[in-house]
Amino acid sequence: MKKEIRVLGLDDSPFELSDKECLVIGTFFRGGTILDGVLSTKVAVDGEDATAKIISAVNRSKFKPQIQAIFLDGIAVGGFNVINIHALQKYTGLPVIVIIRKKPDFKALEKTLKKLGMEKKYQLMEKAGTPQEVKMKKWKLYIQTAGISMEKATELLEICCTHSSIPEAIRAAHLIGAGMVKGESKGKA
Repeated sequence: MKKEIRVLGLDDSPFELSDKECLVIGTFFRGGTILDGVLSTKVAVDGEDATAKIISAVNRSKFKPQIQAIFLDGIAVGGFNVINIHALQKYTGLPVIVIIRKKPDFKALEKTLKKLGMEKKYQLMEKAGTPQEVKMKKWKLYIQTAGISMEKATELLEICCTHSSIPEAIRAAHLIGAGMVKGESKGKA
């Protein structure tokens, strides 16, 4: 796999529970070293439009023909606006890798979503599959995938995680989003 493989990393920006929308930032990277571009879209907080909005933003992008994979920082943006990773993969034609830093407590998550009347969102999370542990040189992550093998996903992570345990494309999207919404990023991603 080339060291400058082009990827897209997506992360949501900070938001308040009272906000109607949340800004989602995407950064196009060559591996884990060079930022080539940025995209953004807005999704409803705790809504159901994230999958469609992200598919639309990716498919409209001039960078799409070069992208080899999409990284997501978790399976939801804007609170509980859950992304259907299989639909994202199908309608963009790109492999999707969900990055999870800590093993999720699915029982607690299911209980919370049921309490909020959001059972459908939990079913969508389950459909994405059980997060698999990936051990890299310095870090351990959990990932879910669509359209890519665990072996290839791990190889891609080794290339794209250059300054932290997450791909640079996600780290940059996080920093940009925080800077746009809060006026300045805190420097932690």
